[in-house]
Amino acid sequence: MASEHPYFNPYSTSGTIAQSPQETRLDFVKKTYWHLAAAMAAFAILETLLLKAGLGEVAMRAAFGSRIGWLLVLGGFALVGSIADRWARSSTSLSTQYLGLAVYVVAEVIIFLPMLALAPIVSGDPLVLGKAAVVTCAMVLGLTAVASSTRTDFTFMGGFLKVCGMVALGAVVLACLTPITLGFWFSVVMVVFASACILYQTSAIQYHYQPGQHVAAALSLFASVALLFWYILRIFMRRN
Repeated sequence: MASEHPYFNPYSTSGTIAQSPQETRLDFVKKTYWHLAAAMAAFAILETLLLKAGLGEVAMRAAFGSRIGWLLVLGGFALVGSIADRWARSSTSLSTQYLGLAVYVVAEVIIFLPMLALAPIVSGDPLVLGKAAVVTCAMVLGLTAVASSTRTDFTFMGGFLKVCGMVALGAVVLACLTPITLGFWFSVVMVVFASACILYQTSAIQYHYQPGQHVAAALSLFASVALLFWYILRIFMRRN
């Protein structure tokens, strides 16, 4: 789901947050997670408003009307996500950074809308969205605790995650072009993949970003959390 995961973004080897004073490091982490929380809250509010307005059914018909249509949606999301990520990494304009984060949140809202409308119908459970959200939040908290407490720099997984991401993308494109269906176990594998991305990004926040890049850090972490939520929701849907 995420258009550009943290492992696609090389970090400078000098002037990183790990080389900054402790006060600067703590301030950076705090700002990153506050921005992440704001992005998640904005996502939830916008989705709720759109679903209550009845736009979920419209989005379902538009997105799931054909496999090619859904592939075009994914391609558009990837393009917009890449641009938003570039804006969020602007070193000259704070307003451009915030614009990038805002655009990315809106892009996630749009691509999630048909899935969120479909999930209660397919699962037969009106509470399925809340259950998937609770599991996602619990996993994110657990993964953050692991990455923070073990003092292990999980960015060593960068190359492996990049290859896995390319394979996953290829599988999704293939499923859009052929009758192949990506079933339950693909979703399980993608949950593991998204979890590894969160470990990676949490370490990057602690060691590899530069001071002032908290908006970009929040965007990348939000992308991984959204990816995790997407496939946890698919697992809940597949249970029935």
